[in-house]
Amino acid sequence: MEEFTRDTVYKDPQKNIKKFEFDQKVANAFPDMIYRSVPGYRTIINYCGSISSKYIKEDSYCYDLGCSLGASTLSIIECNRDTPFCLHAVDNSVEMIRRLEKIVAESNEERVICTLNDIMKHPIENASMVILNFTLQFIPLCDRQKLLSKIHEGLNPGGCLFFSEKIKFPSQKNNNLYNDLHHEFKRWMGYSNLEISQKRDSIENVLIPESEETHLNRLESVGFVSIDKWFQYLNFCSFTALKPS
Repeated sequence: MEEFTRDTVYKDPQKNIKKFEFDQKVANAFPDMIYRSVPGYRTIINYCGSISSKYIKEDSYCYDLGCSLGASTLSIIECNRDTPFCLHAVDNSVEMIRRLEKIVAESNEERVICTLNDIMKHPIENASMVILNFTLQFIPLCDRQKLLSKIHEGLNPGGCLFFSEKIKFPSQKNNNLYNDLHHEFKRWMGYSNLEISQKRDSIENVLIPESEETHLNRLESVGFVSIDKWFQYLNFCSFTALKPS
């Protein structure tokens, strides 16, 4: 059984704060880090599985792009126990994929294929569902439409994109408000002001959020329909979008 630690990555003062990356330290603490950093994360993961059961078809593929340690992957597998399909869990972090491979091996789950790859380069085909949970925000702005277009092309008619992101608000006043509320959430979850500040500095210009309107317009522009926001907690949202049948 893989063991993970409490997130203390930014607990001690750091003279030179390096850019955030999904390295060994982050992988070791990731389950705790994301639960304590993303409001509503467990709800999103649980419903990712539930929603997937409405769309995943026999003998099709599902893709969890930017899968990290496979929380979405495992939720989908649990909710589709009797469906013969293949789930491709893809991430460009060696540490994340290495650990996920162990988790999958321990579960004796043969329907999951873990792949170390750049999701911009990974092929998508015969897909009944694609997951982008807090992944697009780490992709360069210039590549985001290209990725969504590739996903749309690889989805089967009627296939679903499950898409979650941190968003920014058009009004700077509201943007500041919700960033402050997010930091308050982190304090409730046990992070110190030092941890919050150092994490913010580390992830700046690595995680680049966009407005909800920008996301919706982009999804529409590549051909998605029935785009619905089913969840929001502060500045974190989750959407479903369909490829026309």
